[in-house]
Amino acid sequence: MELELPDHLTEDQRALLIDLADRNQAEHGADLLGLVLSGSAARGVATARSDLDVYVVLTDDAAQRRPAARSATLDELPVTLTELERVPAFGSRGWWFRWSFAWVPTLLDRTGGRVPAALQRQATLTPHEVDAVLVEHSRLDGWLNYAYRAVKSDRDGQPLECRLDAAESMPWLLDVVFALAGRVRPYHKYLPWELREHPLPDWPADVLLPLLRRTLDGDPGALRDTFARVDAGCAAHDAAGGHHRTREVIDDWGDGLLLLRP
Repeated sequence: MELELPDHLTEDQRALLIDLADRNQAEHGADLLGLVLSGSAARGVATARSDLDVYVVLTDDAAQRRPAARSATLDELPVTLTELERVPAFGSRGWWFRWSFAWVPTLLDRTGGRVPAALQRQATLTPHEVDAVLVEHSRLDGWLNYAYRAVKSDRDGQPLECRLDAAESMPWLLDVVFALAGRVRPYHKYLPWELREHPLPDWPADVLLPLLRRTLDGDPGALRDTFARVDAGCAAHDAAGGHHRTREVIDDWGDGLLLLRP
C-alpha cells in the first residue's frame, strides 16, 4: 500500500502513519477507502506537543463498527465517504468542522479522486453559500452593526465600549472576508498561516493582520479602513453575481455609514 506522505513530516511521524495504514488495512481491507491527515502536522506547523490527526475514510458499514481512537501522539477519526461528501450548511452542527479539511493532504485514496474532491468542497463555498453567509445569515449586517457601535462609542468618548464592540465585530468580519473569497474561514490558530501560505486576493496578510490588531486595540480608524475594503469587496461580489444583495444590506444603514466612511 503506497501512501503519499508530505515531505515535511518527521521520521517518527512517517512511521506512525505507516503503522496506522497497515493496521487499518488489516482490520478493514477493501472497506478502507482513504486516509486524510489534518491538524498542524498536515499544514507543516506542528510543534513538539502536536499529535497527528488522521481521518480514516471507511465504507458506511465499516464505520459503524469503528470508534474513534485517541492518544497523546495520534488521533484516528473514522469518517464515511458519505459524510465527507455531505456539506453542512452555515450555522449547522457540522459547519465548524469544514475547515478541518482545508489545505490538507490525502495520504491514501481508493475512490478515484472522490476523497480529495470532497475535501476541496468542504473547504470552499459555492456562490449560493457565499450569499447565504453574507446575507441570509446576516454576517455582513452583523459586522456593520458592531463596527457602527464601536465607532459611535468612540465618538461619544467611551473607549472601553468601543473596544468591546470592535472585538465583537471580528468573527463576523472574518466570515465576510473569507466568504467573499469563496472560502470557509480558518480557526484562529491557523489564520496567519493561511493568509501567508494561501493569500486572499484582496486581503493580503500584511494588510488584514495589522487591521485586526488595530481593531482589537479599539482603533476606529481600523474599522473605517476595513469598511472601505469590505465595501469594495461587496461591490465586486455583486457585480460578478449580477445582483445587488450586499449593496442593499450596506445601503440600509443610511446615514449610519457616515461614521464608518474614512
